Amino acid sequence: MSPPTNQESSALRPASAGGSGDCGQHGHVAGARPPIVAMAAAFCSVVRRVEELGDLAQAHIQQLSEAAGEDDHFLIRASAALEKLKLLCGEEKECSNPSNLLELYTQAILDMTYFEENKLVDEDFPEDSSSQKVKELISFLSEPEILVKENNMHPKHCNLLGDELLECLSWRRGALLYMYCHSLTKRREWLLRKSNLLKKYLLDGISYLLQMLNYRCPIQLNEGVSFQDLDTAKLLSAGIFSDIHLLAMMYSGEMCYWGSKYCADQQPENHEVDTSVSGAGCTTHKEPLDFREVGEKILKKYVSVCEGPLKEQEWNTTNAKQILNFFHHRCN
Repeated sequence: MSPPTNQESSALRPASAGGSGDCGQHGHVAGARPPIVAMAAAFCSVVRRVEELGDLAQAHIQQLSEAAGEDDHFLIRASAALEKLKLLCGEEKECSNPSNLLELYTQAILDMTYFEENKLVDEDFPEDSSSQKVKELISFLSEPEILVKENNMHPKHCNLLGDELLECLSWRRGALLYMYCHSLTKRREWLLRKSNLLKKYLLDGISYLLQMLNYRCPIQLNEGVSFQDLDTAKLLSAGIFSDIHLLAMMYSGEMCYWGSKYCADQQPENHEVDTSVSGAGCTTHKEPLDFREVGEKILKKYVSVCEGPLKEQEWNTTNAKQILNFFHHRCN
């Protein structure tokens, strides 16, 4: 399993690849609270809710530690972050920085769920309990985004979480569903009975991975942007900011292959996702997901990047090319 993604490798990211979000300004409507007052109320609501969620997560970590019977690095780090969160929340609420609190909570959730994901992988996703556990982990990893949205501070317009944490949360949910689906595709009897469930997991997983790829727009290369390395410039202009972005492309392409292979006979569902490969945060458009079309688009880009700017890094494209060949024959 890949290393904890709250500290993902960012070797391909330039020193300054993004900017701060802008919450925007709204005119004062008669009878409504002034924008500053409304924002302050929203921030206080975030602080209270983060404190509640932190207490629940700390209790969950305690249960995990007791069940494990030994100290675990990730659970210890998660617990320490939540203890710091509790101390900060104990100060005057007006003085608390909701962005710092939410970041601490998010980092704790990433560590806590990473511990549980490792356990699932080690046990090869037990058939009797994995579905509920995966659902629970997805819920934990979705909580920070939900919290922001519920308080009218959409993550695409307000830098309360930041692009890297948003990417990380989407990556972890998508990668978890990728690993779970990989395990399910090996169970022939299960597939015969519940291929509709596999399709749901695949659609959700692909959606998370594409969402991860779309948080940041590709760097527009022009005379005002200078790079010492041309290959790095090509990667950034393609929206590839780290090796995790490449993995997300390969994972989503492979999930499209599973969907096309195992779920092709099912009735189409109106499951709309942003189907652009990268940079769709700038020009978002949603449409029903076509496994072959999306998989072909994203794997062609994956192969192009791996055999172009990353040629010397020896990224493996064999599986991607085999899947593209499958799509080609399926189309014909």
